[in-house]
Amino acid sequence: MHEEIETQLSQLVAQTCQYPHGSLERRQCLTKLIQAIIKSGKLWWENTPYYEEALQQTWLYMCRNICEANTGGQYDPTRGSVTTWLDRYLKRRLQDFWIEEQQNKKRYISLGKYKDDTTNPIENVPAPQRIPILQETRNWAEIDSDGELRRTHIKKRPDLSCQVLILRRLPPKTSWQELAAEFNCPYQTLANFYKRQCRPRLRKFGESQGYL
Repeated sequence: MHEEIETQLSQLVAQTCQYPHGSLERRQCLTKLIQAIIKSGKLWWENTPYYEEALQQTWLYMCRNICEANTGGQYDPTRGSVTTWLDRYLKRRLQDFWIEEQQNKKRYISLGKYKDDTTNPIENVPAPQRIPILQETRNWAEIDSDGELRRTHIKKRPDLSCQVLILRRLPPKTSWQELAAEFNCPYQTLANFYKRQCRPRLRKFGESQGYL
């Protein structure tokens, strides 16, 4: 089974790199590759509040360097599997977030402001340096050129539109609990709306830009 999975992933990598960067075919293959890697269960996982953000950075890194060296070293299949390559990058990003969390925890303690050990400090500090995909996504949501994001909102709650939730959930994310309290709206209602209405629009934008 292990060898079959590795063979499948290797074939998807080779197929992806047959097409030019930015082409529809390349984007479609990248989407298939990401889905296959997730399904394989071979990618590193840990239960940390910043895992999802580190994972998104890892997918972006893969998309940009799987076939060409654009923002880092190009993937070399002779040196290991694609999941091993991604694991190394993902663990580095997780370590960066952990270090930042510890530094900010110490800062809050020294200022006498960090009183609740259950608080996630990363939600209270300035966003990490923006990577291009995040900034471009933020610009797209803020401009909302056709007004679709503003028009699409929770029933009878125009203040809870796709635009608002997408912007609030971009890194550094506002937690669902905080949003529920702020807008006086059930956590599950917010999360379900985001899953059904916001996430598909985010994916469509990512595909149109060649990120997925």
